Amino acid sequence: MKRPPGQQHSPWERDRALLESCMADVAKRRIPNLPKSLPIRLNPTLHVIPLAWRNLPELIRGESVVPVRGEAFVMVWRAPGSGELRIATATDGELLVLKTVAEERSPESVAREGGVPLRTVRELMAAAAERGIVLAPSSRLTRGRSFPRGVFADDAYFGTRHFTLQWHITQACDLHCTHCYDRSDRSPMPLERGLRVLDDLKSFCERHHVTGHVSFTGGNPFLYPHFFELYQHAADLGFGTIILGNPVSAELIERMLAIQPPSHFQISLEGLQERNDAVRGRGHFKRALAFLKLLREFRIHSMVMLTLTRDNIDDVLPLAEKLRDHADTFHFNRLAMVGEGVNLRLPDGKKYRKFLADYLRASRTNPVMGYKDSLLNVLLHQRGEELFGGCAGYGCGAAFNFVALLPDGEVHACRKFPSWIGNAYEQPLETIYHSVRARRYRAGCRACAPCPIRPVCGGCLAVAYGCGLDVFTVKDPLCLMGKNRGKETAKKPRQVPEKRCTPSVPHGSS
Repeated sequence: MKRPPGQQHSPWERDRALLESCMADVAKRRIPNLPKSLPIRLNPTLHVIPLAWRNLPELIRGESVVPVRGEAFVMVWRAPGSGELRIATATDGELLVLKTVAEERSPESVAREGGVPLRTVRELMAAAAERGIVLAPSSRLTRGRSFPRGVFADDAYFGTRHFTLQWHITQACDLHCTHCYDRSDRSPMPLERGLRVLDDLKSFCERHHVTGHVSFTGGNPFLYPHFFELYQHAADLGFGTIILGNPVSAELIERMLAIQPPSHFQISLEGLQERNDAVRGRGHFKRALAFLKLLREFRIHSMVMLTLTRDNIDDVLPLAEKLRDHADTFHFNRLAMVGEGVNLRLPDGKKYRKFLADYLRASRTNPVMGYKDSLLNVLLHQRGEELFGGCAGYGCGAAFNFVALLPDGEVHACRKFPSWIGNAYEQPLETIYHSVRARRYRAGCRACAPCPIRPVCGGCLAVAYGCGLDVFTVKDPLCLMGKNRGKETAKKPRQVPEKRCTPSVPHGSS
């Protein structure tokens, strides 16, 4: 490789030459194949080189850096699949993963010995597998060969390595919102059943080679009398945890943090103060802002969800501006006219398209504004701009990378409309996930099949259901595809920055 002028006799030259020689050797090695089963193993092309100078990988890539003296372990390897030659300085976490895999140790034993949460070790293992420095079996949760590829050249949206159980552990709620989609009286869940559900989820994730997440919601999950026992068991099993709920006290937050910090805590607002309090109750807006401040003090990532209706659409952008200094992420989902939401209405198509355009424009300068409604991708596609993952990271993720579990054991493809696919108290999750009913919801609407951006869209089945449509044959009534088109040629899609989407999190609590 050609050296920049003046660097032939630099003090780091010997280390650089060693690294370049290793790169040339690794480049000749065969592209590694992913194993078909566990355990995870080291990438056979991987070399780890101890060096006395830092920043050499960046220097070789042509970045404007100056090497500094200091110990560094540099990894050189070929990526599985693409065969791309990669070079990077190993982090402490990656060195821990390499040691764990080389010694054939379990994540559980490493977590116990190191006194760290099991979730942390599992996340490090998953990240190392994503980079290809260790080889893990491919996820068994895939869309299938019949799923339309459209404009997508790679497999990023056709298989998921993450699965979320959106768990409505109680119907009890300290609010009574005007758009609530389920106020039914469901049997409370015995603690023993809940613990067995988590054990079954662990088995499901292991068999399908995915990392598991539990999204605790309700109602208000903190009103379930055994919430902390369930939360503790989820943490002990190594699951990532999420809270979708209402503002709670600092004492409850501290008790939760003593077990495990959630990846984020989501609450809901339905507009500015007057509009929100008309929906969620007097004083809720001020309590919510105070709670967001509390989350920031506890260093918990905060999300705010809005359920979009014809009545509050004009409040969305002013609310987003208000939340600029209060929340970490703000996004919206459209109303599903189900339950008490049948008394409300969605905006018409013309106004909704203008709103989406205004939302995209405002998001360019407001970092808290996230992208969640999959129809944003239609507008981005028509403009030739980069796409994001859609509502749940894979367009509509119903019965794909998440399912919803209710307190009485019912499992639904999506909580926002009746979409029963089984009962977790009577069947293992694997049976439910691979059932005919689940596969049907996973395939989505047949009218969307020819769409070039189907993997990151598919509209919203709940919205279509609320409008009285057959969700399997009639697409989302507010779909923008083919209407007022802009540019026709889209760039190669990739996800937008993580702050704009929530790839492993389905619809929030309403």
